Amino acid sequence: MPDVFVERPEEGLAVVRLHRPAVRNALSLELRRALAGCFEELGADAAVRCIVLTGGPECFAAGADLRALVEATPVELMLSDTHSLWRALAGCPSPVIAAVNGYALGGGCELAMHADMIVAGEGATFGQPEVRVGIMPGAGGTQRLTRAVGKFKAMKLLLTGEPVTAREAEAMGLVTEVVPDDQVLERALALARKVARLPALAVRQIKEVVLAGQDAPLADALLLERKAFQLLFASRDQKEGMRAFLDKREPTFEGR
Repeated sequence: MPDVFVERPEEGLAVVRLHRPAVRNALSLELRRALAGCFEELGADAAVRCIVLTGGPECFAAGADLRALVEATPVELMLSDTHSLWRALAGCPSPVIAAVNGYALGGGCELAMHADMIVAGEGATFGQPEVRVGIMPGAGGTQRLTRAVGKFKAMKLLLTGEPVTAREAEAMGLVTEVVPDDQVLERALALARKVARLPALAVRQIKEVVLAGQDAPLADALLLERKAFQLLFASRDQKEGMRAFLDKREPTFEGR
C-alpha cells in the first residue's frame, strides 16, 4: 500500500492523506518523498485551489521513524537531503489546511506547521518531544513554532518535550480552530471549499506575501504587499468581483 493517498473530492479541492496506520503515520524517508512529490504535483496544477492534509481519524503523525534514525550518522543525514523534501510543502502556492486528529508530535507537529491553517480535533495533541531522545527538531520546529506562539511558549514545549492539548494549542496561537474529533475533516473541507470559491490569483498572492513578508523588515513587507495589491488590478477577477458587488449579484470568478 502507498504511504500517501491523494483524493479529489470535488472541483478545486485535493485531500492528501498519510497512510502508515501501523506506526501512527511515522514520517519515514519514503513517506516524505511521496509527500513531496504529491505537493509538487498539486502545487503545479492550477485547477487545485486548496489542499487538505490529514493523517486520518486516529492519528495525524506521531513523529519521525526512529527505527531508521537510531544508528544514523551525520553524513547519512546530510546526504539524505531531507530539507529539500520539506521545501515542496513550504513552497506550495496553493493554501494548505491541516486536519489534525490524535497525535501531531515531533515531525508531525512540524508537518502541521507547514500548513496555512490547522483544524484540530478536541482530542488532538501537539508537541516537540525530540529533546527526550537526545536530539532537537530538525524540520523547522524551533523556528516555525517560535514564530507561531512566541519565544516563551515555544521554549516550554521545546525544552521539556511536554505536549499540549488542542485547546492549549489554540490558546497559544498554534491552531486555527478546535472542533469535535469526528468533525475535523468535514470542517477542514468546508474551509477549503470557501477558499476554493474565491479568486485564485488573490488567494495565492495573499499566501505568498504573508509568507515572504513575515521575516522581512516591515517597510520591505509593506512594499511587497503594495506591489501585489496593485498587480491584482490586472486580473479579470478583480473587475468581476467589484462589478458584482456594485451590481448586488454573486461574482463568477475565473482564476484569471
